[in-house]
Amino acid sequence: MFKTIGVLAHVDAGKTTFSEQLLYHTNSIKELGRVDHKDAFLDNHIIERERGITVFAEQGRIIDGEDIYTIIDTPGHVDFSPEMERAIQVLDYAIVIVSAADGVEGHTETVWQLLRKYHVPTFIFINKIDREGADVDKVIEEMQQELSPNILSITHQLSTHSISEQLLDFIVERDDELLEKYMEQDLNRHQVLKKFRQLIQDGEIFPCAEGSALKGIGIMEFFEQITILTETNFNDEQPFTAKVFKIRHDDKKQRITFMKAITGKLKVREELHFGELSEKVTEIRLYNGHKYGVVKEIQAGEVFAVTGITKATIGDVIGEIATNNKQVFELVPTLQSKVVNEGTEHIKDVLANFMLLDAEDPSLHVIWNEKFQEIHIHVMGIIQIEVLMEVVKERFGLQVHFENPQILYMETIDHTVMGYGHFEPLKHYAEVHLKMEPTKRGVGIVFENKCHADDLSIGHQRLIEQHIFEKEHHGVLTGFPITDIKFTLVTGRAHIKHTEGGDFREATYRAIRQGLEQTENSLLEPYYSFKMKASSELVGRMMTDIQQAFGEFETPILLESKAIIKGRVPVSTFMNYSTTFAAYTNGKGALSLTYSGYDTCHNSKEIIENIKYNKDADSEYTSSSIFCAKGKGYVVPWDEAEAAMHCGK
Repeated sequence: MFKTIGVLAHVDAGKTTFSEQLLYHTNSIKELGRVDHKDAFLDNHIIERERGITVFAEQGRIIDGEDIYTIIDTPGHVDFSPEMERAIQVLDYAIVIVSAADGVEGHTETVWQLLRKYHVPTFIFINKIDREGADVDKVIEEMQQELSPNILSITHQLSTHSISEQLLDFIVERDDELLEKYMEQDLNRHQVLKKFRQLIQDGEIFPCAEGSALKGIGIMEFFEQITILTETNFNDEQPFTAKVFKIRHDDKKQRITFMKAITGKLKVREELHFGELSEKVTEIRLYNGHKYGVVKEIQAGEVFAVTGITKATIGDVIGEIATNNKQVFELVPTLQSKVVNEGTEHIKDVLANFMLLDAEDPSLHVIWNEKFQEIHIHVMGIIQIEVLMEVVKERFGLQVHFENPQILYMETIDHTVMGYGHFEPLKHYAEVHLKMEPTKRGVGIVFENKCHADDLSIGHQRLIEQHIFEKEHHGVLTGFPITDIKFTLVTGRAHIKHTEGGDFREATYRAIRQGLEQTENSLLEPYYSFKMKASSELVGRMMTDIQQAFGEFETPILLESKAIIKGRVPVSTFMNYSTTFAAYTNGKGALSLTYSGYDTCHNSKEIIENIKYNKDADSEYTSSSIFCAKGKGYVVPWDEAEAAMHCGK
């Protein structure tokens, strides 16, 4: 039975140490490393060892009888949380590490919310019980209040041979049939464990244990409980499908694609299908840290890597029956920074290396500005920028720095409008009519097709849809991407002789831009959802700071000597607030910031004036259409385009 388990936590809670102990005591590694000694097995990158933090999600393998476990150690620092979220996509179970000394911290809540969103059955290990000030009972109470009331301690209550009366009562109370058998003394261990496993699988119970990862206390007892309480059921008989969750490149820039087999089997030299593409697998690898073994075949449930696959991207579901609907990730960067090359390398060579990083971390969203010969990237924060500087120097020998990161804004429309685009220079022809409607915040770009095949072939209709989604389209206020718009293809026209490749791209882009020109547009900015906890004496200060940051908050919750405030605030006004908060709470407060999507910008006018975007000088976009008369093309401006269109005439 294959089981994939992720280890997740707030930074410094001890998850890498926990993973190290687990691998060591299950004989998966021969020597026990330590983060502070810079020799932890799963922190195998030099940058991770020097900084003492996990940057990349790495896996180890545990073989326990007939069960094979893949343990994925994920980053705990918020700047590398997209890497953590990508790993969550392939987990069968998760272990959340919580420090007995620090309790529920900011990123702990982010991790918990993600696991609930993706419906990952979750265990909890309270670590550092040997630390001064550790209070396990208090931490369990805090977790039950702030994470879930269904967190249940199983320490000393479950083993291979026994179930405590307390745990037995807890389980049978949740099933009438079991309760009846219990009362009749007709209940066996198998029935109880089956029910317990189901409760965990359904997210109704979150088992919790305790120990010290550094001293190896409670680790193997907890693992024994996990072996009892986890099960997976993968189908080898169905056609092969797998999910891509990680991409790496070796020293020769060969791409290594990591995936989790969902169904079926895969052999070396077989072809993998994704979308309309297919490529042949040249090698199958099973990784344990940075080391790997080569195998000829894998089956459903296994986490593995392949070579030979160069076009699949993170989030792809590949295989014979894969639909290839990409996962939309929740943790996305809200900052953008310009790459400045300090060396003599040509900027296009620098770009090529950054595109490798972009394949490995799609949240970087590397952008090339041809006009200004500039590279821009999206980032989560300053620590990520510092690490990236070290990565490009160590891997590619490049000396770069990054300009101060700027907020990533977006734009949307306020009213429904029709966008018209026509592209007809000599021997070219395409016309597109798009209805554009504002949608709810966070929906993104949506497409609907209402074009009749009598007006435009199915192939051309699909081309238009492809061109809408193939890139982020610039808004007219600042040039930042548009979002939260539903595009409906109403009609279009092609020419049997003159329509060529790229014509519908031109017409589609012009239709989008022409629609934006006609309607009111709004600037959007990213927001945080926040949770602040500090002494009740400071509640006035907290509320004042939130108001001054243009945030909003719910009625404060007062608990004995503590006050909790939850709300929403712009990233731009709160991104550096954690330092201020730590200062006036003397480090005793807790601040949790979670990306909460985009909403109306609190200072739109100021931002638009500062950016000084010239919509008429954007080389990638024009709102005008091109028509042809007497063998010559001529330009029709956006405000005259509708009257000049051919469809409907």
